[in-house]
Parts: sequence; C-alpha cells; structure tokens
Amino acid sequence: MSVNQDSHRVRIAAAPGEGAVIEIDGHDVAHAVEAYRITQTVDEGPEVTLYVQQGWKGMEFDGLAEVAVEPADVRHVVIGFLDAVDWQKLDEAVLNRDDLDGRPCELTRGTLAQLRDWAAGA
Repeated sequence: MSVNQDSHRVRIAAAPGEGAVIEIDGHDVAHAVEAYRITQTVDEGPEVTLYVQQGWKGMEFDGLAEVAVEPADVRHVVIGFLDAVDWQKLDEAVLNRDDLDGRPCELTRGTLAQLRDWAAGA
C-alpha cells in the first residue's frame, strides 16, 4: 500500500452527548475543531476535513486520510440542526410557550425562541 506524503494518521472517536476525541498523528486537536467531515468515494481513500475555530494558528500533528483544514463554517451545522427538527414537535412546543403575548408576529418570535432554546440545549 502506498501512502501519500500529505496523508496523516487520523483517529476520531465520537458519541452523542460526549466530547469527541480527534487526533492527527497522535496529537489531540479536538480543542480547536468545531466540526469535521469524513468523505470517501469508491475510487479514493478517506478524506477528513476539520473545521477549526476562527483565529486558530496551527496544528501539531485509526486510519490514513488526507487532512484538509478549513475555517469553521457553521452553515452545515445549522442546516443539520434544522433538518433534524420535527415540525409537529416544534409546532406543539411553540403553541405551549408561556411567552406568547398576542402581539403581531408572536408565532414567528415563538418559533425562533423555541429553536434557540433547543439549540442551546443540544
């Protein structure tokens, strides 16, 4: 097996509700990573993209992958969060809020407040 010079040893262990372990060549980089993406096509090996915190200035360096480091872009996180929202549960939660006041746009304000509450608890 031939290894590309740009390939690094990558270890990622993650579970819902627990902090992820993210190591590149044995060095823990989880503190700087806001999100990651692992992709692989049939014809190519795995590629790991790390979305790092803004202002992060470097990397100290169980599989081989090419590593790409990009500034964090939370759009994919927001889209994933919104895709996971059950509209029926959202509708019920908004209508049961005790901060609805009858003013114009109360349901829009309530929906945004409910999504903010859920995001804060995620």
